[in-house]
Amino acid sequence: MMVDMDHTAVAIALCLLGVFLGSFTGASVWRVRKRQLKQDVKDGYKVSETAQRQVEKLKSKSIAKDRSVCLHCGHTLHWYDLVPIFSWIYLDGKCRYCGKKIGNMEPLIEISTGLFFLLSYVLWPGTLNTAVDYIHLAVWLAAGVILIGLFVYDTKWKLLPNVAVWPLVGLGAVSSGIALYRNDFDISSVISILSGVLVLSGLYFVLHRASGGKYVGFGDVKLGLALALLLADARLAFLTLFLANLIGVIVILPGLIRRKVGMKSQVAFGPLLIAAYFISGIFGAEIINFYLIYTMG
Repeated sequence: MMVDMDHTAVAIALCLLGVFLGSFTGASVWRVRKRQLKQDVKDGYKVSETAQRQVEKLKSKSIAKDRSVCLHCGHTLHWYDLVPIFSWIYLDGKCRYCGKKIGNMEPLIEISTGLFFLLSYVLWPGTLNTAVDYIHLAVWLAAGVILIGLFVYDTKWKLLPNVAVWPLVGLGAVSSGIALYRNDFDISSVISILSGVLVLSGLYFVLHRASGGKYVGFGDVKLGLALALLLADARLAFLTLFLANLIGVIVILPGLIRRKVGMKSQVAFGPLLIAAYFISGIFGAEIINFYLIYTMG
């Protein structure tokens, strides 16, 4: 009974931690976006009037130190305006100072990140007995926070910013290092990791070069590299690629049938890869085992 209570307490604590990190992620998405717009203006690209106003509200030089502001009135938000989920419900999804709607993105990110932390702990496919096990879980959770931010950013603006992708590659290197350590740096493990990189990143690199960046952006190449290193398994990398395309078909097909999406429409592939990665990371081994049993039986 005590063990169950301990697990419940850890699960609740992780869920709350995820909610608070989700709040920071939601704010960071807008901060990164504003800085990207600022760079676009500096480079001479044309941006909308709304984007110009967002750039003018940018004050600090650091994403981590940048204060959250209302995107409508520019008022600096205080801590009591930013309590995850509660503040949004209390204020009815509106800015305290100008009364305008602030949207649903922030609470959805907070809830999603909290659920991600909770489910990752409850459904974790590996063991949690040693320090290495807990480090692996911590890397998975940290990568998940970044990926949720990238999911939102790429969905809204079809861009995967380097400020988020490169740290993800670093976490992937740690995850691959853990996999190699567990397998005593066996050559087969090295081959599996490199094969995964070729599957998820190499394929997109070839498509990127062949199309001149028209069909696949270089951001997808870097994201594929990060995900392959995080999974550290060629089978899981291939499964992620398969699931991403399957999810893409399911998502895009209704639009094609209704003619709301054309064959030349630009589709953000990053969110599809990220969703597939989450499925592979938690359920990948079971899916592969089921497939092998089904095909061999």
